[in-house]
Amino acid sequence: MHLKIITHERVVFDEDVDEIYSKGVDGEFGILKGHVPFMSALDIGITKVVQGDKSRLFTTMGGVFQFKDEEGLILTQCAECGDEIDAVRAEKALERAKARLAEHDAKVDAKRAEAALARAMVRLKATMNNEK
Repeated sequence: MHLKIITHERVVFDEDVDEIYSKGVDGEFGILKGHVPFMSALDIGITKVVQGDKSRLFTTMGGVFQFKDEEGLILTQCAECGDEIDAVRAEKALERAKARLAEHDAKVDAKRAEAALARAMVRLKATMNNEK
């Protein structure tokens, strides 16, 4: 089967795969060859693709997943391959988001800070497992 991960700016991934795992707004899901047509709104999370004995992790920051006729498609505003992510920068973003949430200041937009925290955590997770 084939998977494409596309953002507004670029095609992040466009290859044949054996397995696809991702996180929808209703929970995690997996797709194997022969799966029935499937569609899901994506949450902020990790998309794992397996190609033979190797796997790769991608961040997916929301969007939509569609699977039909052995073709998977992810359309998202932002996606990155784990090996492209600067782990030090992601760690700093995580610390900033935690600090903003800890402020308890009326001026802090909690929803935005929580989303920033979720994105930073996903980015760090994607850097940790790109050859397993």
